[in-house]
Amino acid sequence: MFKKLFAPTDMTVGSVWKSIVAFTLPMLIGNIAQQFYSTVDTIVVGRYAANGDNAIAAVGSALPMLNMLLVLFIGISAGASVMVSQYFGAGKREEMSYTVGNCITVTAVACVGLIAVAAPLIRPVLVLLNTPEAILDGCYSYLMISLIGMAGMGYYNILSGILRGLGDSVSALVYLLIATVINIVLDVYFVAVLHMDVAGVALATVIAQFISSVLCLIKLARMREHFDFGWQYLKPRSQYVKTVVRLGLPSGLTQAIFSSAMIVVQSLTNCFGEQFIAANVVVMRVDGFAMMPNFSFGMALTTYAGQNIGAGKIDRVSQGAKQGTIMAVGVSATITAIILLFGKYLMGIFTETPELVEMSRYLMGILAVGYIAMAVTQSLSGVMRGAGDTVTPMWISLFTTVLVRVPVAYGISFLTRTPELPFGRFECIQISLLLSWCIGALLTAFFFGKGKWKRKAIRVR
Repeated sequence: MFKKLFAPTDMTVGSVWKSIVAFTLPMLIGNIAQQFYSTVDTIVVGRYAANGDNAIAAVGSALPMLNMLLVLFIGISAGASVMVSQYFGAGKREEMSYTVGNCITVTAVACVGLIAVAAPLIRPVLVLLNTPEAILDGCYSYLMISLIGMAGMGYYNILSGILRGLGDSVSALVYLLIATVINIVLDVYFVAVLHMDVAGVALATVIAQFISSVLCLIKLARMREHFDFGWQYLKPRSQYVKTVVRLGLPSGLTQAIFSSAMIVVQSLTNCFGEQFIAANVVVMRVDGFAMMPNFSFGMALTTYAGQNIGAGKIDRVSQGAKQGTIMAVGVSATITAIILLFGKYLMGIFTETPELVEMSRYLMGILAVGYIAMAVTQSLSGVMRGAGDTVTPMWISLFTTVLVRVPVAYGISFLTRTPELPFGRFECIQISLLLSWCIGALLTAFFFGKGKWKRKAIRVR
């Protein structure tokens, strides 16, 4: 029983909804644990740093740029997950072996290149984004330490994506839980004991994620019954590298677009001052947990669709899309109700400043209903990506982010300016995000219904 729990899962047989739930639950717990990385960072610096509210603002202002640094690895992970799941479903051992090996090599090259390019640009970009002087050094320290430790973050994303493609969501969960405990202990030690403030939480996160990536690598090296793991498979082969890029590039670009929008909007956010920045950070921490079920169902449906398309079971994919989306919407509706009823208490976890708690609760209330829309978007996009159609979700994200979120945020800001509010109403940030989520759900449902994703599978049969 224990061995079966940590083994790859064949999602091409058995009950549809049970397969999705069994795969989603460990991944949901894992995603929640991963969210603890940044959440614990915020709580610890908020309560133990010399200037807690400014430390919260510094960590939050750094995150959009950190997400941008991770887009390469998110793209590789997405491409690897789709390829591995389809090869696994089709029983293609050699192709799966080369996919895993080539992804490890590509990730190493990406880490070196990223550090060389990004390191000299971090401080100038922070200045360009109007980062307040009071939090500039904290932002810079957080980003530089994260960049130097990027290999751990990158490899965890890629290796856990490969494990998910094999249907193993439990192993990555266990390794992430171990790393989360380490992260919490190191956060408290570095900040409360050594007084390293923002730099301390960044260092704790880097160490913890490096440990989780090593554990994932050891697990893959032991899965010899499903694919071969040797030096010969690390040598890049164009057909596999090109397929990973083709499948992963749209997902990477989607995240890059989203991160770019966050950076552009962060420039507007910074104009509203340190208190609003801190409130926005608190909102994003709660938002991270509220989004976890949606992301988990989306990733589960990617693996589910990939395996079943690899096995030629297209009707089973349609059943999974319907049942998975219904479950995701139900969970998100429950979360929305909790946020609306208990928002004040959720915000109070991060700070004891009454004004900050109230502002955060108000902003969270604006976003709450949007999580139901995101349940539809993530679930149906997950199916399309699993089928190999990673381009359609990218274009939808491009439209809702570039043509909806950013213009609406700046538009509301401009139209509501007064002598008392020189930058307009601060609600513009959350309203623009809510609108982009709702439009994205409508577009995703429309293009999913057209069914072109059914013809996008990679040639595995």
